[in-house]
Amino acid sequence: MTKSYSLDLRRRVARFVEAGHSCHEAARHFDVSVAFVVRLMAAYRASGSLAPKPEGGWRSCKLDPHREFLLQRVTEKGDITMPQLAAELLVLGTTVTPASISHWFRRQGYRFKRNATGQQTRTRRRAPGARSLAHEAAAAHAPRAASARLSR
Repeated sequence: MTKSYSLDLRRRVARFVEAGHSCHEAARHFDVSVAFVVRLMAAYRASGSLAPKPEGGWRSCKLDPHREFLLQRVTEKGDITMPQLAAELLVLGTTVTPASISHWFRRQGYRFKRNATGQQTRTRRRAPGARSLAHEAAAAHAPRAASARLSR
């Protein structure tokens, strides 16, 4: 991340320009960009301050107002998918991608457990072989768990 120029440099640049030099001359003299000098002088003339603007800060998310709705829907229907949640939010007037809903849940500290045994619930990508048949046999004897649930 970039760092703001020091207040001392900002004062010297402003004094140089106020003394009658151009922004281009000030940029060459102090070895900074012309854009920096132009923006600095515009802000100085508008506000009278040479202090840099604050960096960073809190970002709001458009899913925050729908927090209760999202948690309620996941609690009611444990196997709901992110595209289904996105479609329901679209009906409410909020357009989001399924990935952004997933990111929101993770930022809030929630994760989804598919089942207690930790078995994958994806479809098989290749034809069953000896290893996958043995895995299925072991999984058949494992105790069944409840469907997906939200945990924190």
